[in-house]
Amino acid sequence: MHHKSYSPLEIQEIIHSKGVIEDESAVIRTLAFDSRKLVDVEHSLFFALSGRRDGHEFIQEVYQEGVRSFVVRDAAFASNYPEANFYVVENTLAALQALTAYHRHLFNYPVIGITGSNGKTVVKEWLYQLLGPNENIIRSPKSFNSQLGVPLSVWEMNEDHTLAIFEAGVSHTGEMAALEKIIRPTIGILTTIGEAHNEGFSSREEKIAEKLTLFNDADLFIYCSKYLQGFKAKIPGKKKFTWGWQEDADLKLTKNELVEGKATLIQAEFQGRKIQCTIPFIDAASVENAICCWASVLALGYQPEDAGQRLENLHPVRMRLELKNGINNCSIIDDSYSSDISSLAIALDFLRQQNQNDRRTLILSDILEAGLEAELLYKQVAQLLEAKDVDRLIGVGTEITRHRDKFSLDKVFFESTEELLDRLPALSLADETILLKGARSFGFERISKLLTQKVHETVLEINMNALEHNLNYYKSLLNPGTRLMAMVKAFSYGSGSFEVANLLQFNKVDYLAVAYADEGVTLRRSGISLPIMVMNPDVMAFDTMVEHQLEPEIYSFRVLRDFTEALNKKTREHYPVHIKLDTGMHRLGFVAEELDALISELSTNKSIRVTSVFSHLVASEDAGADDFTRQQIREFKTLTERLEQALGYSFIKHVSNTAGISRWPEAQFDMVRLGIGLYGFDGSYKNKKSPLQTVTTLKTSISQIKELKPGETVGYNRRGVLPEGGKIATVKIGYADGYSRKLGNGLGKMLVNGTIVPTIGTICMDMCMIDITGVDATEGDEVIVFNEEIRVEDIADQLGTIPYEVFTGISERVKRVYYYE
Repeated sequence: MHHKSYSPLEIQEIIHSKGVIEDESAVIRTLAFDSRKLVDVEHSLFFALSGRRDGHEFIQEVYQEGVRSFVVRDAAFASNYPEANFYVVENTLAALQALTAYHRHLFNYPVIGITGSNGKTVVKEWLYQLLGPNENIIRSPKSFNSQLGVPLSVWEMNEDHTLAIFEAGVSHTGEMAALEKIIRPTIGILTTIGEAHNEGFSSREEKIAEKLTLFNDADLFIYCSKYLQGFKAKIPGKKKFTWGWQEDADLKLTKNELVEGKATLIQAEFQGRKIQCTIPFIDAASVENAICCWASVLALGYQPEDAGQRLENLHPVRMRLELKNGINNCSIIDDSYSSDISSLAIALDFLRQQNQNDRRTLILSDILEAGLEAELLYKQVAQLLEAKDVDRLIGVGTEITRHRDKFSLDKVFFESTEELLDRLPALSLADETILLKGARSFGFERISKLLTQKVHETVLEINMNALEHNLNYYKSLLNPGTRLMAMVKAFSYGSGSFEVANLLQFNKVDYLAVAYADEGVTLRRSGISLPIMVMNPDVMAFDTMVEHQLEPEIYSFRVLRDFTEALNKKTREHYPVHIKLDTGMHRLGFVAEELDALISELSTNKSIRVTSVFSHLVASEDAGADDFTRQQIREFKTLTERLEQALGYSFIKHVSNTAGISRWPEAQFDMVRLGIGLYGFDGSYKNKKSPLQTVTTLKTSISQIKELKPGETVGYNRRGVLPEGGKIATVKIGYADGYSRKLGNGLGKMLVNGTIVPTIGTICMDMCMIDITGVDATEGDEVIVFNEEIRVEDIADQLGTIPYEVFTGISERVKRVYYYE
């Protein structure tokens, strides 16, 4: 069954738009809102949404890609684009929601709606695992649960499905009513009520009431009585099913115990009999989510024995794509645990974002449980690969092999993963970005292991979603039209180079800045085409810079003359440069007294053209230095005005760094420079809650565990002592990895299975010891060195330094893994 199509007149009526309809025969099947993620352009309807960037700015780009149907706020666009249909509405997001709400009305099968503070995605994915054998399920991809994610999820409903599962998330009052109209759940499930998004509500009561709005018309509502304790308003649902430790719960829990440290046995009373189930998880959040699923499956009428058996086979939900360095200069994107068409589209967008290699390869298994006839499914996959610029397909499985003729790109097929593994060397994979996308039963982790570089078991994980969130947070503080330069110097503050730069380029920042020319050359070789400023240009690298179109910071007459000389040899004219003024930092830059001499040199210099003039704020985060900051801003304004007048043309002016963006809106000028804030640190939030997300997690693992007798010592020079005896673990991180020797002897803390433990003894070069007395741990367990709980800022305070130093000090031998959820 194909997705239902809509005609222009139907669309016009459903979204109540005034239309300029040039082509009444158009057929709409696909919704689009992001110019970078278009697919099936012929049948796409593009919604110009106003977010941080206004979708109307991208209409020309989308039109050039072939889209001919647009929902906009302004009819004036229509005259510039012949052959296109324009639907004019007051609010484009509301129009998208109205269209998908109408689409939802066409289907009568059960729809499960899930909301709560935590666990929504896990409960949705586990219900998909539990109910999948009996139902043809459509579900939200990844965690699409927002005002935009929900309509995009519901749009995928078609007649072949027998059940839908959608999650809904809200962070402010008044948001859930819109989502309820779109999902219209017949069955409601409430997951944990926690602290997330508290700031959007005046009280816990208000937050719960908002979430429960989703279930106003539900036939059945499934929830834990504890979550709604003390809730005074009416609880929705024509019929209710409760679970918990309370006497009157429909599923009354009676016992919850560990089984060999690897699983949890849960016992309960249900319909007058004792029942039980064992789930393969032991952490509190997973146990809670699994009980919620158990209750849901029983409430839906499954037999306790059947339900118990299914829960025993639950597997963990991996919602993230990981980007790793591979063999032969490849980049590997590992998404080898899920294979459905909507998560494939998301992964292909991430693949397309990578520019470090010229070739993009997809290793794809049969797509199981797709709910579509194979014929149609693989036709859709083929269209998707074409739209997303994939160069080569390596197909694995009997189904995809049977449909090989549908794919028109470079391709090779294998009946099984084993066959591919045998033939892997012959494929000579090199200098390409490879996306692994496989159903769990195909065991693609074996391919991942062979393609990924062997790793030191200490890894720095970089959360690309958090990075994107922080970027968007700072963008939201900018005045319209203010440009943004992102600092990716020093290996992106220790977070990697092209991986971060690709994300920034994809998110359309205006400029990148690096410290040295070779960093810029690496980015150019990795397909980064954004303008790049080099902050410490070296005379020896001038030719290389010109060859790779890198733009120097000019901070002295010496650099100006040397660079001009290099350009003259190449007979280059009007080469872009950036002039640095010193307004008080006294590090690099021209001082006020040099301005006249600078003007006379620049006025007669045909080789260069000033692209920007900038200065550096000394203490933008420090309220005690605000008078000095004001003085710097005034001086910068005066000097740039003089310079602009003398040169007779305008240039970009920028002075704000990360804390400057947060604290000094009047200092935005034409552009701002965002540095450490991207990575989650901003000195202006020292004494208040930061809106930024933690980007990096440093992890290692336990090599060995030892029981020590009272009085025994640990490490060099017998510095660590356990007077009472106890248990220690040796972990794979030391000062050569960037874990400072000063953090020995209990000053440093790490996280082992949820418990914070101190270091013991001296930090060694490649390892160190931690005191895990009383902690349940085994060799090979993961150990967190820092994350959002053990914060880099706290480690920096202990060391008497700043987060930058801790962060940039992490050795390059520590493997970086980038993930995108």
